Amino acid sequence: MDANDLENAINNAKQDPDTSSETAKEAVSMTKEEEVGFHKGALNTLVAERNELAKMIGNVEAIVQAHVNRLKELGVDIK
Repeated sequence: MDANDLENAINNAKQDPDTSSETAKEAVSMTKEEEVGFHKGALNTLVAERNELAKMIGNVEAIVQAHVNRLKELGVDIK
């Protein structure tokens, strides 16, 4: 993801008065402090989601390793 894409999208929404989207209209009227709060909130949510995804990956990896270990015990060579 390119950070410039996000910035361009925000700037385009501010410049395009014919946008029918309520979100774009709200972005036009956001103060700098509101926009900062919006981005901070989005980052907090995304970081929490990333942490949960990392936990899920760890759980899946542990289950995969358990299966691999059992197959090795049964004499199956895993490459």
